[in-house]
Amino acid sequence: LAVQGVYDMLEKGGSKILPVVPQLIIPLKTALNTRNPVIICTMLKILQALVLSGDMIGEALVPYFRQLLPVLNIFINHNLNIGDK
Repeated sequence: LAVQGVYDMLEKGGSKILPVVPQLIIPLKTALNTRNPVIICTMLKILQALVLSGDMIGEALVPYFRQLLPVLNIFINHNLNIGDK
């Protein structure tokens, strides 16, 4: 229910999304720090929708990469069941 609410807000937010990007970093970081693969996958999908929801949002996230990327680095080699060896 909460995830669908996020998608709905991103869809209808328009130009109101960009000013609140800095406020979204702490909840994103908290969710990623759970290190639960299901939560991380959901957060990555939401992050992707966030970037695609408006102009300049990806650029607005760049200063926060140092906070978001280290957790993802832990899961970089967790590619189970895709045929790689």
